[in-house]
Amino acid sequence: MVKRKYPRNEDVREAIIEALSNYFDHPAYFPHAVYEVLINKKFDVKYLSYKRIWRLYEDMVKKGKIVDILDVLTSSPP
Repeated sequence: MVKRKYPRNEDVREAIIEALSNYFDHPAYFPHAVYEVLINKKFDVKYLSYKRIWRLYEDMVKKGKIVDILDVLTSSPP
């Protein structure tokens, strides 16, 4: 049996982008879509939390790498 490797943050970021390109459901189910992408790429996701996925998603939006397609980040008024 081959041991699967754990995803690094960069792997999760790539999975987020890939999941967003195919995702059309409620944002609450988005982390599961990211899990599916990583599992298909042969990663071990048993220690990957929803919190980490959302943290990386938020960081990517704030840095301008992706647009908040899921509309989950609240923008504060100026």
